[in-house]
Amino acid sequence: SMQRRHDRMSNSSDHKLLALMDVKGFDPKEITVTVKHGKVKVLAEHKEEHTTSGWKECNYRNITREISLPPGVCEDEVTYSL
Repeated sequence: SMQRRHDRMSNSSDHKLLALMDVKGFDPKEITVTVKHGKVKVLAEHKEEHTTSGWKECNYRNITREISLPPGVCEDEVTYSL
């Protein structure tokens, strides 16, 4: 069914780009996208820990973005790619 849905969307003339996000420096597995209640939520989290000379250093970055779907757009029609 995923392939069928993809074909239908590819042939659709009304599919539009909702948003672009710069997630440079994040690994794909560090990015979570959820679509519910008429909104697309994107969360990117990156954490690094280094221990040198008895010091522990932690580097943490995150990006959160919430985008409302335009009226008439069905949640199950939303696709995303990295």
